Amino acid sequence: MCDSRAADRYDAGTPDAAAPADMHDLDETDMALVDALQTSPRAPWSRIGAVLGIDATTAARRWERLRACGLAWSTAYETWERHARGQRLCMAFADVAVAPGSLAAATEAACADPRVASVERTTGGGTTGSDGALFLTLSCSGTAALTRFADGPLAGLPGARNVQLSVVLHSYREGADWKVHALDRGQRSRLAAAAAAGAAAPQHGEADRALLRALSWDARRPYSELARDTGTSEATVRRRLARMLASGQVRIRCDVSHLAAGRPVISTYRVAVPSAELDAAGHLAAALPGVRLCMAVTGEANLLVSTWARSLSDAAGFEARLGSRLPTARILRRDVTLLTAKRMGRLLDDDGRARGHVPMDRRA
Repeated sequence: MCDSRAADRYDAGTPDAAAPADMHDLDETDMALVDALQTSPRAPWSRIGAVLGIDATTAARRWERLRACGLAWSTAYETWERHARGQRLCMAFADVAVAPGSLAAATEAACADPRVASVERTTGGGTTGSDGALFLTLSCSGTAALTRFADGPLAGLPGARNVQLSVVLHSYREGADWKVHALDRGQRSRLAAAAAAGAAAPQHGEADRALLRALSWDARRPYSELARDTGTSEATVRRRLARMLASGQVRIRCDVSHLAAGRPVISTYRVAVPSAELDAAGHLAAALPGVRLCMAVTGEANLLVSTWARSLSDAAGFEARLGSRLPTARILRRDVTLLTAKRMGRLLDDDGRARGHVPMDRRA
């Protein structure tokens, strides 16, 4: 079993810190705990324990073990859809063809950049048959910033031959919406936090950014710690976080190692859908089992769908279901992820465990 104190050895600002070496699959209680935190990320341990049929101390201890082993983690991040004064994040995906022999260096450089939220090595084709491929999730402060980033740091990645961008137009499903489905509907409804009354106006001051950074490496940190790290009172932190969540400015998600959760196959599909059918197709695709991400994007392949599956045969079955649900759509490209090096700021090892953290920052 991992030493729970090891959680203190990998956190914000230590991207090269190593998670403990122990590795195991998640058992039923672990999966239920992850599902509970995906449903209500900051619910008190007393409520989580009651739903799972264990005491609060056991729930907290189990979570700390999972976090210390890098098997699951909780993070907060700034959303791209709602911003003050009409400002919006620019979210995009980048396919980067990399020359043979340069993939490791290019992956390391991409992981170190705070504007790159996620980094995957995929089977995607490059400019030559021997090229490697990186699939990157990007967050910038606008389209001009995205252009500068693509022309500069991305084009300058070691061995980069070509960079192709797909800008996100609308999100139908994202990683924060995906659940391991270990709880039943009744358990999940008992955990669901009460909806905030009304939508608060989003703000983007330095105090909000400091709180978001403090939450990014562990979104379950106590209010007392957050107050200490941000130099404010606990009451102020509570009010500020409640406003950030109510406005949609910030989301909290519980992530899990896809390998330990029994979903080793990650596939990404680029789908061309008639424009008049895109919105309906996005909703239909997002509702299919296994879909973790579904977004309308720019380009001929105007719908991007990513799935987690238990096997390659399950992935093939999904493709058949997708074709059945979207008969007028064409799958223009299908990629399998060979390695996930970074997911929403969290650095992962070859077993999909969190081993460090590079805080996301669109302003870098």
